Amino acid sequence: MTPDGRFRDPPSVPLATQIARSAVLVAVVTGVFAVLILMLWFALALIPVAIGAGLVAWAAIRFQIWRMRRAAVRSGAPSVWRP
Repeated sequence: MTPDGRFRDPPSVPLATQIARSAVLVAVVTGVFAVLILMLWFALALIPVAIGAGLVAWAAIRFQIWRMRRAAVRSGAPSVWRP
């Protein structure tokens, strides 16, 4: 503030500082974009793994049901699968 009560204008930012700020901003945006692309790639790579795990789980359940049915038939117990 000047002695007569007016405010001074802040000094202008040097050109090198403006260029550095822009470069940092571009680097940060590019880094964030790269991380997002890697996360998307990883998520898409996990889709076949999840499908395979689901198929293995389904096959394991079907195998357990088949074993239970076979054991029930061999033991002569009344079947819970057919009335």
